[in-house]
Order: sequence, then structure tokens, then C-alpha cells
Amino acid sequence: MSMINQFKTVVLLALLTALMLGAGQFLGGRAGLTIAIVFALVMNFGSYWFSHKIVLAMYRAKKADKQEYSELHQMVSEVSKKAGIPKPAVYVIPSDAANAFATGRNEKTAVVACTVGIMKLLSKEELKGVIAHEISHVKNKDMLVTTIAATIAGVISYLAMMAQFAAIFGGGNRDRGNMFSMLALAIITPIIAAIIQLAISRSREYLADSSGAKTLKTGEPLARALEKLEASSAHNPMRFGSQATSSLFIVNPFRGGAASLMSTHPPLATRAKRLREMKF
Repeated sequence: MSMINQFKTVVLLALLTALMLGAGQFLGGRAGLTIAIVFALVMNFGSYWFSHKIVLAMYRAKKADKQEYSELHQMVSEVSKKAGIPKPAVYVIPSDAANAFATGRNEKTAVVACTVGIMKLLSKEELKGVIAHEISHVKNKDMLVTTIAATIAGVISYLAMMAQFAAIFGGGNRDRGNMFSMLALAIITPIIAAIIQLAISRSREYLADSSGAKTLKTGEPLARALEKLEASSAHNPMRFGSQATSSLFIVNPFRGGAASLMSTHPPLATRAKRLREMKF
């Protein structure tokens, strides 16, 4: 299953790259595409380098005191050792909403953050399953993968903006067909890019589920945890933060949800079913 999800990620990134190259070639040739790539790389390099600090501040996360949260530290140490990576920093989010996320640009700067609510809701084994999922995100270098996807999607958005200006301010004055092509590029291409980017996010969630279950040699605790978290999130969503960061969390922390095609997370029932069907 993990190999399938890795393959899906490669295919989706290839599709995203092809979309970027096609849009760039159509709009401005090699020169226009080069400008867009440089612009997106600069934007996303900053995001990749500093985003973990921004997200931790956004969710008011504080370093978990080793005495007060000794059991949480012990779990993270134990799971990290089994996964074969250094122990990430451990943070606590002061929210009764039950959730968790991992962030950091590499293993050395990795962070696992848990809400107060998730520690109250889940049993020790279920919480360990969640931690294994989050540590798998670190081990699988998902921050890097999502940054690459965001960079390519950023290039496409920039190209679409250029196409929109070209269509409005003279791109189609003499050629109506060209104007419609520019408008199609401006409207349709970013939507396709967003769908592919979300599909990459869902694929990495499945991969983290399976990797975490393999680390613990069981998928049942994480399956039970996902079911509890889904029920909890429906009536007790996160009260602060931003919808733009929802993909970081193990389940969507905010009430409501878009259609499944535009969701950053796979259906939780499907995730739980896959975990229970895994063989070890």
C-alpha cells in the first residue's frame, strides 16, 4: 500500500509539472516560464524555511514541559526510536479540540504538536497511533513533498494571472480565439492544479497512516483514534487558526467541509477500513 501511495505522489507531481510546462509554453514560451518558476521558488523557499514557526505561533503552541507531559514525551521518544528518526520537539496546543499535527522542514527541525483535547479524548494506545502517523509524516519528508507541489501550483497560479492580464489588456484584441484561450488558461488551469495538489495531500495522508501502522505493527489503535477524532471534530472544532493550514492536522480541525474532490483529507471511514485490513 505504501508503494502505491508513493507511486501516486510521483504521478501526480508529474501531472502538475506537465500542466505547469504546458501553461508556461502556451503563455510566454521559455522566458515566461522561467520568470514564473523563479518567482514561485522565492515565495515557497521562504514558506518552507519558516512555515513551522508561523504555524506553531498561529496555534499558540508551547513546548511541552517534560514533567507535566512526561507520558507524551515518552510516547514520542518510543515511536521515534521505532521509526528510526531523532525525537522531534514536542509541543502542546491549548485547545479542547482533539487534533494533532507534525511540521518542520526536516528531521532536525521536526515538531509534533498535540492539543490538550486529544490527550483527554484518546487512550494511550490510540494516542500512540496518532503520534506514529505524525512521525511518519516527518520520516516520509512530507513537508518537502508538499512544498514542491505548492511551488509548482504557485507557478501555475502566476501563469494564470499573467494570462488573465493578457486577455483583459490586449491579449485578444485582434484574435478572439486567442482571448478565449487565455481566459480558459486563467480560469481552468489553477482549478486543475488545486485538485491535483489536494490529491497529493490525500495520498500522503494514506501513506502516513500505513507507515505509522507498520511502525507499531498494528493499525487498530489509529483506526479507533480516527473514528473518535471525526466525531469529536464535528461538534468541537478548533476555535482559532486558519482553514489554509487544515491539511497539516490528522483530521480537518474546522467544522464543515467541501466536496470530497476538494478535501485535503481522505474519508476517515476509508482510512480506518484500510488500517484494519493491513497485514503485518
